[in-house]
Amino acid sequence: MSTLETVTIERHDQVALVSLNRPDSLNAFSAELRRDLAAAVSEVNADEGIRVVVLTGIGRAFSAGADLMEVQGDDFDVRSQLNNEYKPVLMAISESSKPWISAVNGAAAGIGSAFAMVCDLTVMADDAFIYQAFAAIGLVPDGGATWHLARTIGRKRAFELIATGEKLRAEKCQALGLCNRVVPAAELVPATLAWAQELAGKAPLALRYAKQALNQAMEADVAEIISAEADLQHLCINSADATEGVTAFVEKRAPVWQGK
Repeated sequence: MSTLETVTIERHDQVALVSLNRPDSLNAFSAELRRDLAAAVSEVNADEGIRVVVLTGIGRAFSAGADLMEVQGDDFDVRSQLNNEYKPVLMAISESSKPWISAVNGAAAGIGSAFAMVCDLTVMADDAFIYQAFAAIGLVPDGGATWHLARTIGRKRAFELIATGEKLRAEKCQALGLCNRVVPAAELVPATLAWAQELAGKAPLALRYAKQALNQAMEADVAEIISAEADLQHLCINSADATEGVTAFVEKRAPVWQGK
């Protein structure tokens, strides 16, 4: 695994732990962090030995959002930064063939909340929260945050959250569907890694294509999805993993998945 300045990558068997590592700045996104996270996401996505990825933040926060020290000056181009630096990384997580799990500690604020929400699954520490801090400084949510909020909690609740700047605590996030599990803060990373290891033991192609189908289902109508699922099922049923799954079931043993 690469050594980066502001992101760490650890390998735990078939699971990668990617950690934002600017704790003194609450993992606020600087140019260096954007660069390093892009490199880390590219590396773990390309590694065929990695089946599940966990994304977290080192220190007291998942991420406090954008580093506001960077937005000073007349030459700052926010459209270019969002489209050319943030969007490719967010889409690389969304479109990855592997499941990504965000392990949210402390604040997931601003663009940090977008990175937490773009992951396929989310575990939150019991003292963590998602925070749309934009209205307080005269801005709007970005990084796809409005898309995730509207589709998860509904338009009216999403607008209320954005307009009021409520710090949405972990238990409420779970009740609203913004996270899957809430665990004690001290157990966040071990508990998330354990879940990731469990998922890594599942059929890789099945998880890959289920994620793809769900991504399509967010935008398509049911008729399109039935046909899309049929195409993906065709790929799965003709795979070596499907043959192994049936054989292992008949032989009453654990399957050995190849991801092929």
